[in-house]
Amino acid sequence: MPAPSTVLVTGGAGFIGSHTCVELLDHGYEVIVVDNYSTSSPLACLRIQRVAGRALGGVYAVDLRDRRALSTVFHEHPVDAVVHLAGKRSVDESVRAPIEYYDVNVGATTSLLNVMQGHGVHQLVFCSSCSIYGEAHNGPHPESDPARPANPAAASKWVCEQMLADVCRIRPEFTVLALRYFNPVGAHPSGLLGEDPRGEPANLMSRLARVAAGRHGRLRIFGGDYDTADGTGVRDYIHVMDLAEAHRSALAHLADRTGMRVFNLGSGTGTSVLELLDAFGEACGRSVPYEVVDRRPGDVTELVADASAAAREWGWRPTRDLAAMCRDAWRFQQFNPSGYTTGTP
Repeated sequence: MPAPSTVLVTGGAGFIGSHTCVELLDHGYEVIVVDNYSTSSPLACLRIQRVAGRALGGVYAVDLRDRRALSTVFHEHPVDAVVHLAGKRSVDESVRAPIEYYDVNVGATTSLLNVMQGHGVHQLVFCSSCSIYGEAHNGPHPESDPARPANPAAASKWVCEQMLADVCRIRPEFTVLALRYFNPVGAHPSGLLGEDPRGEPANLMSRLARVAAGRHGRLRIFGGDYDTADGTGVRDYIHVMDLAEAHRSALAHLADRTGMRVFNLGSGTGTSVLELLDAFGEACGRSVPYEVVDRRPGDVTELVADASAAAREWGWRPTRDLAAMCRDAWRFQQFNPSGYTTGTP
């Protein structure tokens, strides 16, 4: 099976999607974007093309659950593979709106699989989540750890993984790589691409950047009584550019074996909220005000990756440290004080 050359990226205008599109364009892929812009901006697609110095092969404002509209995209382009990044991932929001999370995350994936099957496209890279592991144990999680999703955002991703495994077992023409991301942060070093969500950002570092820039009064830290060194939750942060490179590696290795395989993508290093706060303060040159409030339902104590499988099978390893993550996120905030609408075009 040859490596794909035309790739459809769902959620391509989003945080991870936009950086992935640049990485693919930089390496000669033809890239098609599908996004309904529910949590992103169409202006991101203009930035993608500016950063890459190449045009996207197509940009479509389509909700994946609209099978007729999605089928039109596949009809217009000879898609070889799909990188499926569209979805919802906020733990807090998912606890408040579980039905919406299942509808978007599971419903969109089901619709996408139907349309792919109808157009003879059987190679998929799926955006999963480390949150599937839940409150299992502290320390690095290998892919073999059992699933213990603690909130609807995690559970909906786990349902998708189970569905994809069934599809690959029953329809051997399908090949799926499910990538369990840990915590993507940072931004493109140009300052032209970063996280610009609509509404309140789910990503801790985006909230940090807004507080540091004076857009919000103080950072709320959810929980100071966890069983960690400083009482705050511990997460494994990975630079979004490392994550984008991992998607390119995944596409290059789709044909290694048939069926579905799961890979963790993280740095393997745990960082507490207070440690991240200190690192960001170093990057922006100021102390970031904060207050500790009650834990949120669905949050867990610690999530850290064992990403040795991706290193062993693909040769992929993250190369950017926490200082680079904070520095790039702060640069994006400075260049785009209120997001893409007020930043450098």
